[in-house]
Amino acid sequence: MRFALSIALVYATASVSAQTPDPTRLTLDRIFTGEEFRGDHLAVLKWLDHGAYTTLSPSPTHKGANDLVRFDAAGKRDVLVPAERLIPPTAKEPLAVQGYELSKDLDLVLIYTNAVKVWRQNTRGDYWTFRRSTGALAKLGGDAKPSTLMFAKLSPDATRVGYVCENNLYVEPAAGGPATRLTADGRTEVINGTFDWAYEEEFDCRDGWRWSPDGKSIAYWQLDTKGVPTFTLVDNTAAKYPVVKTFAYPKTGERNSACRVGVVAANGGETRWISVPGETRTDFYLPRMEWAGNSGELVLRRVNRLQNAVDVMIAEAATGQVRTVLTERDGAWVDVPDEPLEWVDAGKAFTWISERDGWRHLYRAAHDGSGLARVTRGEFDVIRVVQIDEKANRVYFIASPENPTQRYLFSTALDGSGPAERVTPANLPGSHDYSFSPDGATAVHTYSAFGTPPQVELVSMPDHKVIRPLAANEKVREAVGKLSQTPVEFFRVDVGNGVKLDGWLMKPPSFDPTKKYPLVFHVYGEPAGQTVVDRWGGNNYLWHLLLTQMGYVVASVDNRGTPSPRGREWRKSVYRKIGTLASEEQAAAARQLLKDRPYLDATRVGVWGWSGGGSMTLNLMFRSPDLYRTGLSVAPVPDMRLYDTIYQERYMGLPQDNAEDYKTGSPLTHAADLKGNLLVVHGTGDDNCHYQGVEKLADKLIELNKPFSLMAYPNRSHAINEGKNTSRHLYGLLTRYLNDNLPAGPR
Repeated sequence: MRFALSIALVYATASVSAQTPDPTRLTLDRIFTGEEFRGDHLAVLKWLDHGAYTTLSPSPTHKGANDLVRFDAAGKRDVLVPAERLIPPTAKEPLAVQGYELSKDLDLVLIYTNAVKVWRQNTRGDYWTFRRSTGALAKLGGDAKPSTLMFAKLSPDATRVGYVCENNLYVEPAAGGPATRLTADGRTEVINGTFDWAYEEEFDCRDGWRWSPDGKSIAYWQLDTKGVPTFTLVDNTAAKYPVVKTFAYPKTGERNSACRVGVVAANGGETRWISVPGETRTDFYLPRMEWAGNSGELVLRRVNRLQNAVDVMIAEAATGQVRTVLTERDGAWVDVPDEPLEWVDAGKAFTWISERDGWRHLYRAAHDGSGLARVTRGEFDVIRVVQIDEKANRVYFIASPENPTQRYLFSTALDGSGPAERVTPANLPGSHDYSFSPDGATAVHTYSAFGTPPQVELVSMPDHKVIRPLAANEKVREAVGKLSQTPVEFFRVDVGNGVKLDGWLMKPPSFDPTKKYPLVFHVYGEPAGQTVVDRWGGNNYLWHLLLTQMGYVVASVDNRGTPSPRGREWRKSVYRKIGTLASEEQAAAARQLLKDRPYLDATRVGVWGWSGGGSMTLNLMFRSPDLYRTGLSVAPVPDMRLYDTIYQERYMGLPQDNAEDYKTGSPLTHAADLKGNLLVVHGTGDDNCHYQGVEKLADKLIELNKPFSLMAYPNRSHAINEGKNTSRHLYGLLTRYLNDNLPAGPR
């Protein structure tokens, strides 16, 4: 369900036909089938020392191929590897570089190509090495099948490459040759060096192994899915007979995969398993593991099944023994950040994120967990730590103390002294993100605002002076600027009991306040995503703008429980009340807007959402049938019991302990109250929010003799974007359904 909000990408995506008769008016073809709104491509950028970096640049001699280029801090360009040097002996064209890693001396390049998707991302492919000094190009993996290697990484001394192939770990000489097989038990059910579906989807776990700093050992995860209930997807389009795909998927209350961490010598041998107490199938998860700043210790984060306690554990690599040095507890749930712990003071201390004072702040603790001290201070949330600069005694982080819809860079002293200072210039409202060079002197700055496509530039730090643009997006910004539109309005709406929700509202270009307009809400409302953010919204924004040009008012509101930086109580108030509190507050916000704004037509209120927003749409249509007249529910979960353990139990507890709230929060329970026009859209190949739930909903609505419309996209995933014209067809369907059932225009 986390996937839903990635639909609105930070970088402009999608669109236009070759001829645009009226540049001020949007069409579905302009948005979904052309190139007009496709932003400048920023290739993979990797920092080097002293503000230099490498990136990929289109080859002047081979169309579609890329050179590997180095830029120094002043902008001087140097081609490290021309595309023509990456042509395999039996090929005519260079390798299509989709990822790369460089040795410290920049002589050896590890190249990732021929990538294929594994669930969400292209994490399986082929790997080659290229030696700049000799021109030697070598394919790794021996006679392995194409696109079967995963997560290859150079050893610290760049003499070897480790990788995962068909659920086993290997180490191979960097120049190619016989590989050492480190694990032999990998198969469909036993997974070494990567993860099962649930860990990947809900903990963002994919790369499941780590070189030790000295290169002598490898630490890795092993998951065993035996005993986990399986789910089956049926593809009726690929062949004459159905193609069946079955995979382990633990729905709420069911058994999880066994998970453990082991250490093995990089030249082979027996694995030393870390002795983490408890039973992972029923009691806890191990979502994070790294070397603890040295080659003798690992640091693990153990999360209990209810996900309301996280233990930081230090493990001895040689013995497998562990000790808990820090425990974080919460009455609701504890979030597990994606980032590894940062080791400071020569490995004598580490940083930690906690909400223990009611706000999300950065803390610092000694190696043994003692002396936990707060670094950032104040009534605001640290959204993300960007950079720790020990030499300058500074930590840089993203926050927005005054406006939770925006994102800015701040810094403060790493020792906890002094106030936070804003680094992002005050004249740039909106949302900002940064990637710092290792020395902290330079950063890649990405900036966008609502209705304003992103621009990417290189800036110096801490003065934030622009060095040069990297992706200006001038053409797409110009195209968007020509579109007929009115400025977006950000607002707060009072829903009672002292609760005010953030929202945005888009009006038609020819808005007349003396008339009444139909209102369409875009909703999500779950803890995995926030819709009310002052940043570029990609295709979603363009489609919403198209709706305003058709005569709709479009709005979105973030209820409590969404990950808005408004403090712990804001986010955790929905614990065990997913679907219930959110739908109450969304409906209250809609009623208040209708009351406050006489130009909104209470007889023409619609709602749409995807994934968690699809579930929210169902809840609003069923729970407030006299308010919402038309709903477009895309890829919903009608019954929370059908979703996975990690996500749903985090926010709802175990269904065995909280059966009534699971029932109350699920849209399926309230289907009998449907009155309005309902369209449900789902991909039959959705491995995330299964089509099974929609069939259960359809069965219930048929039983209740409730009219509704259902569109099943054959073998499409949760994104419903595979195949030619799929996105254009989907949004055409949504647009037609709105036009047919919620008439556009003023009255």
